[in-house]
Amino acid sequence: MGHEVAVISLVALGGALGGMARFAISNLMSRFLGKAFPWGTLAVNTSGAFLAGWLLGRLGLPSTPNPLWLFTVVGLLGGYTTVSSFSLQTLELWQSGQAGRAAFNIGATLLLGMSMVALGWRLAGGHA
Repeated sequence: MGHEVAVISLVALGGALGGMARFAISNLMSRFLGKAFPWGTLAVNTSGAFLAGWLLGRLGLPSTPNPLWLFTVVGLLGGYTTVSSFSLQTLELWQSGQAGRAAFNIGATLLLGMSMVALGWRLAGGHA
């Protein structure tokens, strides 16, 4: 029971910190680039993908999750990145008649996300 509480605490702490970082970065991006496009969510999701790839390259995928993996990848990056905001903002663009921006958001998120996770993994020394 004590081990499970420690694991949940690590994930919860990481998630709380990641959520606060996401909120701060999203607001900062909106302040500087405006709210016509969800730049903050795109920045958060692509930087989170980069960090996930980098951690994968450095730590490898553990056969059983260790405390560092649980805190950083499951908690911190899980709280930091957000598919729900991406989905809602894309739907808002679509429903407001901005189909081109909605499509751009989908394409940019997928392409940049995959590129950043691969770049992070490679820079961390990952090998194919």
